[in-house]
Amino acid sequence: MENLLGLLRIHVKKGVNLAVRDVTSSDPYVVIRMGKQKLKTHVVKKNINPEWNEDLTLSISDPILPVKLEVYDKDTFSLDDKMGDAEFDIRPFLEAVKMHSVGVPNGTIITKIQPNRQNCLAEESCIVWSNGKVVQDIFLRLQNVERGEVELQLEWITIPGSKGL
Repeated sequence: MENLLGLLRIHVKKGVNLAVRDVTSSDPYVVIRMGKQKLKTHVVKKNINPEWNEDLTLSISDPILPVKLEVYDKDTFSLDDKMGDAEFDIRPFLEAVKMHSVGVPNGTIITKIQPNRQNCLAEESCIVWSNGKVVQDIFLRLQNVERGEVELQLEWITIPGSKGL
């Protein structure tokens, strides 16, 4: 707890054009990992464009660790099938949080991150001041699979008594 910087709320919005792993569809869910932490969304049955709209919260003590995301197809009688993976770096987001953008007009873009070979971004990702907090919308292109993207939104939660950023 003494090394806790704060919490990262990851709003897992939806999947787009995910791979088919059953006969005509898939039953996808998302697993998010960072270090020893592992969180899961619920399963959306028979849908390659699922809407999870679920908040998963990670405790952040080492911001250098990447956040890893994996998508799986839930199977009843066999191991769940992998439907791709991605990872992202939270350091640019945390740098924006540290700027303490209080007083900045709502909707102000603090910084932009371009897709490149070193990240899994499907498109430009903007870190924005929105309703009194810093948020980042991320569209991740899944790797090790024929197709698919996952849409997330990051939000920082400061914990009273934590080390802070």
